[in-house]
Amino acid sequence: MLVGRQPAVVLRFRAGGEVRAFADHCPHRLVPLAAAGFGDGVLRCAYHGWEFDETGACVALPSAGPDATPPPRSRLQALAVRESGGRVLVQPDPAYAPAGPWLTNLDPALARAWHPIALGTEVTTEAREIRLLGDGWRVRRGADGTPELPPGAYAITERWGLVWLAPREPLVELFDDPDDEDSAYVGAWLPPARTNVSAGIVADNFLDVAHFPFVHVGTFGAGEAKVVDAYDVIDEPSGCRSIQVQWFDNPEDPGVRAGHRPIRQRRRATYIYRAPFQLMLRLEELDAGAVKTILFFAQPEDLHSTRIYTKMLLHGIGGVQRPGPETVAAEVAFEEAVLVEDLALQRHMTVAGLPLEMRSELHVRADRLGVTLRRILAGFLAAAC
Repeated sequence: MLVGRQPAVVLRFRAGGEVRAFADHCPHRLVPLAAAGFGDGVLRCAYHGWEFDETGACVALPSAGPDATPPPRSRLQALAVRESGGRVLVQPDPAYAPAGPWLTNLDPALARAWHPIALGTEVTTEAREIRLLGDGWRVRRGADGTPELPPGAYAITERWGLVWLAPREPLVELFDDPDDEDSAYVGAWLPPARTNVSAGIVADNFLDVAHFPFVHVGTFGAGEAKVVDAYDVIDEPSGCRSIQVQWFDNPEDPGVRAGHRPIRQRRRATYIYRAPFQLMLRLEELDAGAVKTILFFAQPEDLHSTRIYTKMLLHGIGGVQRPGPETVAAEVAFEEAVLVEDLALQRHMTVAGLPLEMRSELHVRADRLGVTLRRILAGFLAAAC
């Protein structure tokens, strides 16, 4: 609900208890508390499972473990509230102002970058209308089969089965990590998807390692550890890399079904990021030997519209070096279900973009990749000016 201009959440923590009112966002990543779960006398954020009691105090921070002491800024902002004549009256904070500054899909600096604009199969000799950074572009293939440069654009190219457009001279080239391995892997695209949040939030969500047990319960999250062990982030030109060894349940491993390996296994996750919205995740099953690489790209269309492209490169899945069509289709369907869970949460989000001012959100140890993302994007924006 809105109290004046301020979003607020109003609830009772127990039957017959006092009405409580709080600013409607979790201080961690500003996700509305209206999407939170409620039970056992606590309000539980839907994104990372942070729990808050009726005073607004954070009483559980799952990624840091059961003995973690939540930082002081983790307390919810309480609003004055009273009941009168069967009505609930809430007083907004007179100093309320939305967090910011934001990196939105309309930031002019993003013109200095390569952006995916369509699957290669979507671009033909017939002109196709696309949206990018709030502007419309017409793209098509020429007689030689290559994408034609639209009037006013700096460059166009095709890579990994995607058509890319740079409105102005790009500051960062497309990364080359997957290229050498494409020929040894079986590749498959997910159907493109759209979300209402900005491309910056999409990128932050992809790099986030603490939301799995809460957002992805219906796919793989139920078997994921809630505590996030400390990990390193390696700075690279206009981006970063992080290599993490994780434990996960692997019931599809033939060695598990045959009784040769336990279901709980090790996985090396390598995250690679290049500004502004190029992402890759390589998942290597260290016990079973399978490898799954996920290429993930975001197209900032309009203020509240981002198109998402996901390509999978598969090797050794199910014990087969080059998985067959049925296995590939199953992997694509599973990854689609994972993405649907992220999109369902994002539909609740109302922030205009990704906050780049560090004090607009509350960062903890598990957020090292997200903090690095914000720092790199701030540097990109400064360089583009």
